Formats: sequence, structure tokens, C-alpha cells
Amino acid sequence: MNTRDALLSMISPPAADSGNKVTVVGVGQVGMACAFSILSQGVSSDVVLVDVMEDKLKGEMMDLQHGALFLKNATITASKDYSVTAGSKLCIITAGVRQKEGESRLNLVQRNTDVLKHIVPNLVKYSPDTILLVVSNPVDILTYVAWKLSGLPKNRVIGSGTNLDTSRFRFLVSQKLGVSPGSVHGWIIGEHGDSSVAIWSGVNVAGVRLREINPAVGTDRDPENWKDVHKQVISSAYDVIKLKGYTSWAIGLSVASLASSILRNSNNVHAVSTYVKGQHDIVHDVFLSVPSVLGENGVSYIVKQQLNGDEHEALLKSANLMSEVQEGLKFD
Repeated sequence: MNTRDALLSMISPPAADSGNKVTVVGVGQVGMACAFSILSQGVSSDVVLVDVMEDKLKGEMMDLQHGALFLKNATITASKDYSVTAGSKLCIITAGVRQKEGESRLNLVQRNTDVLKHIVPNLVKYSPDTILLVVSNPVDILTYVAWKLSGLPKNRVIGSGTNLDTSRFRFLVSQKLGVSPGSVHGWIIGEHGDSSVAIWSGVNVAGVRLREINPAVGTDRDPENWKDVHKQVISSAYDVIKLKGYTSWAIGLSVASLASSILRNSNNVHAVSTYVKGQHDIVHDVFLSVPSVLGENGVSYIVKQQLNGDEHEALLKSANLMSEVQEGLKFD
């Protein structure tokens, strides 16, 4: 009997931890921030990394494995071969061409569409019951692309959307008010990008809406210029990219929160990109962020907000913009 067999002879093997396997496609800064956040928060104990860059892929896997003692002994594997992803409950797509300084997310669309043509069919081949979570930009368009390529039900194809924008929004509002971000309730919906919509009519602290105190909040008439907060949300990614070359930590934490809601079936409400035709008078086959209930089946419900006229109009403009961009996509 060898050493391993002798050591383990009196120990029953642990039961397999089914249902929490997560695949992360792309081991760039965003993909690794997602993987690290998911592992360090104990969201999943079975994480698979996939990329075409073999050396970096192996190096990232080894680096995480060496910290397994501090990650509740999670299983971390990596391969170029998509067969390693089989049985994934959640597949997170971060691969794609990086956004350049000053480049809008929409300019990335065709280049990253071409990347998804290889990734999505392979993920669905090995994990037909998976939920796809698209993080690559422009995320709303690419979530639509992933849905078309995957053949999955629309509730199981989700974009990270404005979950991060909403976090940025609440943080910036909290800084201006001098309270914790967790005590600020407000939403950014629509595109994860320049046409996003701040729902100022619903921003509140402890149930007290800011519009009850300042009826002009978020408008051009506002003497306190709260509208600049939304402008800062839109420019946040560009500012970080200009300063450090890319964004990573905040989106990684955002994705981990979405993964947690899905894998733990917690039914938390998040602003994620989902199929919105029929919502708020939207007539196009587009994916945009609205408050959505997330659980083991992906999006189970959409929370229909009471939008005022300006917010409703802005959301429709966002939907029209997405539809226009999608018309030029080439899937061949």
C-alpha cells in the first residue's frame, strides 16, 4: 500500500459538491478578478478557467492553486479544451478584445461578436443546462449575440449589465450624502454604457426619496447639480482605463455577487442585461438592464419600475440604439 492509500484508507471520500461548478472564459484582468472574487468569497468551490493562451492559462491556474489552503481547498482547473467545462452550472464569458482608451463599448461589437462565435457553442455543447453570464463589452449587444448563438432560453442568458453602474451610482450618491452605499437605494438601467438611464425618481435613503426633498434632483434645473453623478457613472470606466489601463476589481466583485445569487438561488434583485422586448413599450429583440430576480434558473422575474416620462423616453432611446447596432452584426 502506497503512502496516499495508507493515509486515506480510513477516510471516506467527500461527497461531490454538485451544482456549483463555474467556468470563466478569458484569463485577462477581468476574468481573473471574477475568478478570484468568486473563490475568495466561497461562492463556488469548483472553478474552471479557459483561454487560448496556454502559458498564461497554466500560470494563472497554478497561482490560484497555490493559495487553495486559503480558499477552502477549492478545485481549480484550466484547459484550452472546452470538455473540462462539462457540467458547469454557470459559464462566465469575459474573453474579448479589450476596450481602448477613449473607445466606446459599441465600437467593440463586431470584433467581440467574432470571438463569441467560437466560445458559446462549445460551452453549450458540454453544459447544455448552464446559465451564460456575459461580461465582455459591449455587454448588452454581446448578450444578445450569445443568446442567438446558444439556443438557450432567454432567462438563462444574462449580461452583467448595469449591476456595476448601479454600484458606482450608489457609491457616488453616498459620498455626496455622507452615508453608506448600502443605505442608498437607486438604479441605473438600460445600456451598460453611454445611453444608460439613472432612475432619479426612485433614489431614496431609508424610504425618503431625494425628489421629495429636491423636486429637481437629477434634472438640468437642479441647483445642486446631482445630474453630474450620473455623468460620473458613465465616465467611470473611461477614467479608470485612462489611469490604470483597464478595469478589473469592481467588475469582478459585481460578477461574484451575480454568481452568488444564481448558485445559491437567493432571488436577489440585480440590474442585469436581460431580454426586454415587451417591457416598458420596447418593441425590439434587445437585451438591456432592468431590475431582475436572479436564482438557479437565471432571470425568473423582472421588476417593473414606475418610470417617469423622461426616464421612459431615455430607456426607449437606449433600446433603439441597441437595435440599430444589432442590425449590422454579421453572424457568418
